[in-house]
Amino acid sequence: MPSPSLHREARELAQRLSGTDEVRLVWHAASNCVELSVRDLETGAGFRIAVARKSALDAFYHPYAYAPRRAEVDRGAGAAIADG
Repeated sequence: MPSPSLHREARELAQRLSGTDEVRLVWHAASNCVELSVRDLETGAGFRIAVARKSALDAFYHPYAYAPRRAEVDRGAGAAIADG
């Protein structure tokens, strides 16, 4: 059984499906950062980026406005992480 402290390390703030896209907003307690995660459930492609707390809800509802440009994903620039 996982320790109770593991549950406090990351907390899902919101989750929704839009077509085949799963959009998640997660708060990481250790770093006090909010992460936006978008994943196509059919292909597995997606991205994860850190978002400012004041922009978190807007990013959740408009994730592609916050999506890294393709060149950034290819280079691994910033907080963008290519998933697939």
